[in-house]
Amino acid sequence: MMWLMLLYSLIYAPTLALTNSIAFINLQDSEKDFGKIRVWGTIGWIAAGLALSAWRILAKSPQDIAMKGDMLILAGIFSLLMGILSFGLPKTPPKKEGAKPWAFLEAFKMFKDRNFLIFALISFIVATELQFYYVLTSPFLTSAAIGVSQKSVTAVMTIGQFAEIFVMAFLLSWALRKFGTGKTMTLGILAWPIRYIIFVIGGPSWLVIASLALHGFCYVFFFTAAYIYVDSVAPKDIRASAQGLIAVIILGLGNFVGSLFCGWIQKLFTVETLDAAGNAVKAINWRSTFLVPTALTLVCLVVFMAFFRTKAPAAAAQS
Repeated sequence: MMWLMLLYSLIYAPTLALTNSIAFINLQDSEKDFGKIRVWGTIGWIAAGLALSAWRILAKSPQDIAMKGDMLILAGIFSLLMGILSFGLPKTPPKKEGAKPWAFLEAFKMFKDRNFLIFALISFIVATELQFYYVLTSPFLTSAAIGVSQKSVTAVMTIGQFAEIFVMAFLLSWALRKFGTGKTMTLGILAWPIRYIIFVIGGPSWLVIASLALHGFCYVFFFTAAYIYVDSVAPKDIRASAQGLIAVIILGLGNFVGSLFCGWIQKLFTVETLDAAGNAVKAINWRSTFLVPTALTLVCLVVFMAFFRTKAPAAAAQS
C-alpha cells in the first residue's frame, strides 16, 4: 500500500506545478486573472469533502462509512476525471526556441539572488507551519476547550475554505494592484500569527471558530501570491521549472517536514492524566503546542519585512 501511494504521489504531484504553468502561459494578466482560476481548486476541495460525506450518508452504515477505503475509491474516480479533462486544456506545447535542456537546474541559479533566497526560505518555513492548521485544528476544535462536536467539525472547518474562495475571487487581484506582491505576501504572513495567537488564547469558542476565516488571507495572500511572484521574476525560458521548484519547496519539503514537526510538537506537549474513573487518558497542552507556530511565523514576518524586496533576480532581468 505504501509503495502504491508513493507511486501515485510521484505521478500526481507534478500536476500541481504544471497546472500553474499552463495557467500563467495562457493568461494575459496573471495578477488580475490567476486568482479567478485558482479559486476553483478550493471549490474542488470543498466538493470532494461534500461528495465523501454524501457517499457515507447514502450508505446508511452505523459509522457513516460506506466501505473501507471509500475515500481512496473517490480519489481514484476524481483522478480519472482529471486525466480525461486534461485533454481539453489549452494547447501549450513546450517552447523549443531558446529552451534550455536543463531548465530545472537553471532554476536553482535563482537562489543567487538574495530576495529570491529569502522568499524561498520563508516559503518553506511557513509551509511547515501550515501543517499545524491542517493536522491539529480539527482535534483542537473537538477538544473540551472549544467543544465542537465530532459530527460538525468538518462543516466548521469549511469556514477556512469559504474564506479562501472569497479572498481569492474578490481581494487578491485588488491587493496585488494596491500593495504589490511583496506587501500582499507580508499581509499573508501577518495573518498566520494572528490566528495562532487566538488559538493560544483558546477562547471564547466563537472567536476561535471565527479565526478560521483568517485561513483565506494566510493561504491566498501568501501562497497564491507566491506563485504569481515566481512567474514574474523567473526568466521566460525556465518559468515552468521555477514553478516546479517552488512547488517542491512548499508542497513537497514544506508539507513533509511540517507534518513530522507538528506531530513531534504535539507529542512533546501531550501528558498522561487520570480521568474520574481512574483510567489513563492523554491530554494535549494546546496553548504550548500553538505557541510554537506563533513564534515561528512571527520570526518569518520580521525577517520578510526586514530583508525581502520585490525586485527581479538578475537572471530574470536579462530575459
